[in-house]
Amino acid sequence: MGETPDREQMQRLDEADPLREFRDRFAIGPDPIAYLDCNSLGRPPKATLDRLHEVLDEEWAGRLIRGWTEGWTDLPTAVGDRLGATVLGAESGQVVVADSTSVNLFKLLHAAAGLRPGRSEIVIDDANFPTDRYLVTAVAEQRGLTVRWVTPDASGLTGETIEPVLSSETVAVVGCQADYRTGALADIAGLTELVHDAGALAVWDLCHSAGIVPIELDAVGADFAVGCTYKYLNAGPGAPAFIYVAARHLPDVRQPIEGWFGAEDVFAMGPTYEPATGIRRMLSGTPNVPGLVAVDEGVHLIGEAGLDRIRAKSIALTDLVTELADTWLTPAGAEVVSPRESVRRGSHVTVRHPEARSLTDRLIKQGVIPDFRNPDLIRLGLSPLTTSYVEAWDGLDMLRGIIAA
Repeated sequence: MGETPDREQMQRLDEADPLREFRDRFAIGPDPIAYLDCNSLGRPPKATLDRLHEVLDEEWAGRLIRGWTEGWTDLPTAVGDRLGATVLGAESGQVVVADSTSVNLFKLLHAAAGLRPGRSEIVIDDANFPTDRYLVTAVAEQRGLTVRWVTPDASGLTGETIEPVLSSETVAVVGCQADYRTGALADIAGLTELVHDAGALAVWDLCHSAGIVPIELDAVGADFAVGCTYKYLNAGPGAPAFIYVAARHLPDVRQPIEGWFGAEDVFAMGPTYEPATGIRRMLSGTPNVPGLVAVDEGVHLIGEAGLDRIRAKSIALTDLVTELADTWLTPAGAEVVSPRESVRRGSHVTVRHPEARSLTDRLIKQGVIPDFRNPDLIRLGLSPLTTSYVEAWDGLDMLRGIIAA
């Protein structure tokens, strides 16, 4: 960009932004001044708030139990198909929306072990998101498996990290497409191929990439994937997660929480469990209807905006924040730890500073909300549908002032 951009340049970028009208379709008030934690919780779409009122006032209050036969029962698969087609690059019948990321990952890990009997190891990196590490450890203990830990380098999870530990004993490799700390993007196509060469299964956590990076699960040959919907899909706190199972595995896959909604005939109430023939077998209990319609509205917005345009603005925003951090924050003792190459970076930029905790607290008090990660990281999460260039500039400017003070 040459000289460090000023605020007037940011205003001109906002005026020319092809996604500008989408920001007006979210409930955005004067507080905070800058919301830079979109990679933890997205803003609420106005359409979602209206749709939830409709569900509560008309469907629940008006139709009561009839709601299940009038559409609620099919929501996990119907919303899953739309999410798969719009966000995940998945043909119909391979995605359901239900439960949480943790519950869904638990299901997939057990399912993977069942598909690879006789193998003894699950591979995961020691920098992975905590719930992934905890669950891999727990499931390994339950299935009598061993965890093979690997340590990624500064560029994230790579083939050089994974390949040396792959063997005929590998059940599955669990990886995040976007590193939750730095935003570093993994090459899921290349890594999935390596995993398959060893006869193992690839399990991808897409929490920090779904809705922000074009994903082609079918094209890359992924086996399983999970992800949340409350970040860049803007479905709200605690919204149900998604689970992807490649069609080739569906006839044989079994999951450990065999509840009534995963049965072949949900309302048969039979004496024994018979799993559904398709992706519905990954369901367990009663679906969260308000959460599902919130996911549906978020997916609709992503589809309308287009992932290519979303990705283009994500790169522009993270490039801007990286440049401002280099210019304003690095001389004051901060360090950008996110990848420098745009194609290797998700939609958050992470800055390391020894006083990260206190800096974050002071920022929040002054109306700028970033995200702190132990021990010394400040994450700046940017959502192209809701984050303006002025908002990003103001947030970095406020951080600069606090560090200087």
